[in-house]
Amino acid sequence: MGKTIAQKIIEAHLVSGTMEPGTDIGLHIDQTLTQDATGTMAYLEFEAMGVPRVKTERSVAYIDHNTLQSGFENADDHRYIQSVAKKHGIYFSRPGNGICHQLHLERFGAPGKTLIGSDSHTPTGGGIGMLAFGAGGMDVAVAMGGGEYHINMPTMTKVQLTGKLSPWVSAKDVILAVLDKLSVKGGVGKIIEYGGPGAATLTVPERATITNMGAELGATTSIFPSDNVTKAFLAAQGRADQWEALSSDEDAVYDEIIEIDLSSLEPLAACPHSPDAVKPVSQLAGMKIDQCCIGSCTNSSYLDMMRVAAVLKGKTIHPDVSLTIGCGSKQVYNMLAANGALADIIAAGARILECACGPCIGMGQSPNSAGVSLRTFNRNFEGRSGTADAQVYLVSPETAAASAIAGCFTDPRSLGEPAEITMPEHFLINDNLIIPPIEETLMETIEVRRGPNIKPLPIAGPLENRITQKAVLKVGDNITTDHIMPAGAKILPYRSNIPYLSQFCFAVCDKEFSQRCKAEGGGMVIAGHNYGQGSSREHAALVPLYLGIKAVIAKSYARIHAANLANTGILPLQFQDEADYDRIDPMDELSLPNVQKEIAAGQPITLQNLTKHAQIKLDAVLTPRQREMVLAGGLLNYTKLEK
Repeated sequence: MGKTIAQKIIEAHLVSGTMEPGTDIGLHIDQTLTQDATGTMAYLEFEAMGVPRVKTERSVAYIDHNTLQSGFENADDHRYIQSVAKKHGIYFSRPGNGICHQLHLERFGAPGKTLIGSDSHTPTGGGIGMLAFGAGGMDVAVAMGGGEYHINMPTMTKVQLTGKLSPWVSAKDVILAVLDKLSVKGGVGKIIEYGGPGAATLTVPERATITNMGAELGATTSIFPSDNVTKAFLAAQGRADQWEALSSDEDAVYDEIIEIDLSSLEPLAACPHSPDAVKPVSQLAGMKIDQCCIGSCTNSSYLDMMRVAAVLKGKTIHPDVSLTIGCGSKQVYNMLAANGALADIIAAGARILECACGPCIGMGQSPNSAGVSLRTFNRNFEGRSGTADAQVYLVSPETAAASAIAGCFTDPRSLGEPAEITMPEHFLINDNLIIPPIEETLMETIEVRRGPNIKPLPIAGPLENRITQKAVLKVGDNITTDHIMPAGAKILPYRSNIPYLSQFCFAVCDKEFSQRCKAEGGGMVIAGHNYGQGSSREHAALVPLYLGIKAVIAKSYARIHAANLANTGILPLQFQDEADYDRIDPMDELSLPNVQKEIAAGQPITLQNLTKHAQIKLDAVLTPRQREMVLAGGLLNYTKLEK
């Protein structure tokens, strides 16, 4: 039986386990990446493991999230990451060089390689034929130390693309169409592989836009073939020697096949407050808007920006609209400046941001109260923009640019024939903001520099046999990591200070949560479906651990967050009967009377609701390896025991 692209890469990197869907497998990882909002913790964890130097082919630390320096905290974290990187064999991308996923695609990604990153949009690398996973910082630290990366073997979904995109229809509309079909839960446990004759019509940046937002499907990762389009992109980046052809076998078997005719698509928008709340732009046309933000790791490529510049050339932004532009990398910025496109963007009245994540992560540019904001980003969760009542829509760069000029939602097809934009044969290459690590023989000469905002990691102890706590919070479906541990300019600078950060935990849902946990000595969280969707930020597990949360009991979980809970030593438990969710109320006293033995034996978990005198059966969302981890008190303790 033939193999899919993903199965071929998995087979070549398989260290442990068998490729049976749903079973635990361990993979050798070729490359890792971190960003600064998650990187400080990842490197503190790496240091705690006692491995002197990374063992990957290439590990890169990017500074792209916490670039707004209104205090010393972010600058101190950057200084710490730079010194750790220099000492331990990690390449360091300086602030201003660009967004990790855009940069990694340009300068380091290669077909057939495995990559994990402490950011949920790491699957962007699938656009170049990598098997790229978002993961928690602890998993990245283990991979840097030479350890395996463990996932449950996914099933394989094929998205068969036919036809060709019509004028003014973009890659963003492709992935929004997939989200419309599958929903934010539709990719859970799956690898999404794009193929068919339509795939060859898409450039690498367009493919990367699609794989980037596979994270919003809940997919394990997404991937495109590596073909002549990939070869041309790598050659234009001066990396032709890193190309290899990758395709699925003709007789490859998929668990699911979805067909999309590219020629039938029209401009789409994801409406507030979910990436799968998709409507045609034509149905929204005429709605007054307040803001447009173009950029993020989803839509900040040279191709995207050139298309935007062509729309804006000779025009002026509507007086009631604020338009911001953030290029994905210094390479894109330089090329726009050199060819005059940047001048066209500036002349139209756009506000130019630095090459960073910026408003996508809530780092500035929050909309006005109740403002309508069109963003080319990947998430529009409630409050993520920094304005609690903002109405955020996800759209293509073409739709955003057209709407910014008109002052209202505008179908770009109304603009007539688009300018013809082609991929360059040669990109401008200047890696002067990437600092290589020091030679291994000189490691001892480097002092790791720690600022006062960097606090020790919270570490769980071995699992107790009996846990009795109150249900300190009960929430519904689709709780995101933004709900659990918000982002934004006021909070992100404290990502390396868990005690301070703890006061914001679940504040979106319940402002009293942190104080209640401290008063009760911790507790358990009760949740609905798809708990922990969104970002890979392990702070959404580390902070609850610090607050004394011993278990989360949910109807279902997002993949990365369930792994992060296990990594920290918090039990991810799931109702066997979803109706039992209704048998627990906030502040009920709950007990797991025999949990240590049940976890060790791989048995169902017994929960007693002492308040209601009810008994409930749960399953532990854990692989055999993860059971050993939580018994030890998390991945860090488990790794030390293995050594």
